[in-house]
Amino acid sequence: MRPVLDRHGNITGAVPEAVDITERRRGEEALRQSQKMEAIGQLTGGVAHDFNNLLTIIRSATDFLRRRELPEDRRRRYVDAISDTVERASKLTAQLLAFARRQPLKPQIFNVGSQVEGVAQLVRPLVGGRIEIVVEVDDADCFTVADIAQFETALINLAINARDAMDGEGRLTIAVRKVQGIPSLRAQSARGGDYVAISVTDTGSGIAPDHLDSIFEPFFTTKEVGKGTGLGLSQAFGFAKQSEGDIAVTSTQGKGATFTIYLPQAQSPAAEKEAAALTHEAATTGRGYRVLVVEDNDDVGQFSTELLEDLGYVVRRVANANAALAILGENEFAVDLVFSDVIMPGMNGVELAGTIRERYPGLPVVLTSGYSNVLAENAHRGFELIQKPYSVESLSRILRKAITEKLSVARP
Repeated sequence: MRPVLDRHGNITGAVPEAVDITERRRGEEALRQSQKMEAIGQLTGGVAHDFNNLLTIIRSATDFLRRRELPEDRRRRYVDAISDTVERASKLTAQLLAFARRQPLKPQIFNVGSQVEGVAQLVRPLVGGRIEIVVEVDDADCFTVADIAQFETALINLAINARDAMDGEGRLTIAVRKVQGIPSLRAQSARGGDYVAISVTDTGSGIAPDHLDSIFEPFFTTKEVGKGTGLGLSQAFGFAKQSEGDIAVTSTQGKGATFTIYLPQAQSPAAEKEAAALTHEAATTGRGYRVLVVEDNDDVGQFSTELLEDLGYVVRRVANANAALAILGENEFAVDLVFSDVIMPGMNGVELAGTIRERYPGLPVVLTSGYSNVLAENAHRGFELIQKPYSVESLSRILRKAITEKLSVARP
């Protein structure tokens, strides 16, 4: 609607106008599809390259381990190489899932200032002695709800990028403050509410204006070959988004850059006495506790069963959620814990855990997954999670933690 004005500037009427934007919409959709396919091409190419490198190490090491005449010191080196490579592959998939906002998070309330102080100490050796690190926390009583490990990873990625932008010399400032709302970002409207803003500012070379719209894309990098994967900023972007926040960037070329992560504020948790830590023996042995494994994949199910039996657990395995519920229906005290995969035909692991919580509230459930949008969307359900690939130590620790909490609740 366009107003009609007289010679004195008064509105005397209105003229309605209509424009057919069908072709423009089709063009915009075609452009979005083209950009999506280009991103997928970059993603698959980068993943294939990185994983082929990692798989080459694992394949070569396993081939050598089959040789009977291999000296013991060389055997240990190859075993360590496999273990290290699995860790690197796990971190790569975690970064990719963070960008896709599909990594299973374990959100918890934490003090942002204290966590930032810890990260600052962690990155000091990474950035080098010629870079001054300054931490500014406006409010010591500043809490949020997020996955602490992913939060730390995001800050470390930002700090490493800042180091590279400063060429190893300058000032890195990490600031924490409470803010009201998130400004308009990337064509999105501004949002109201209480947030925590964590800003990482460097005195480096800055970011070219034509790169500002691309820096959060996976595998986008201006660094030399071998100097970076282009996944650091995409991980920070995905983490912030999935944590119901956002990330902003401001930069003047030649005068540094500031990245700001916005996370929702949370109330300070009530002070509670922490339970006594488990001894090493208790944390790494099953002591005959009964575990029901729910896993539809035969290979994974057999391996998990043998692993838990070697840890001292008494294990029973079923292939789906209905079979697990049938066992519990006959005798709910037949097992001490249910260990279930998330993605299964029929009822998935999250749905199974919810049903068990409703029918048998005292029975602990531990979920495991390597990739699951179901789990990511239900991150606040409160179930214990162990992410694939997991180590024997972490698996045993989480199972024992869940069983110990059950026993502490059951005691009068």
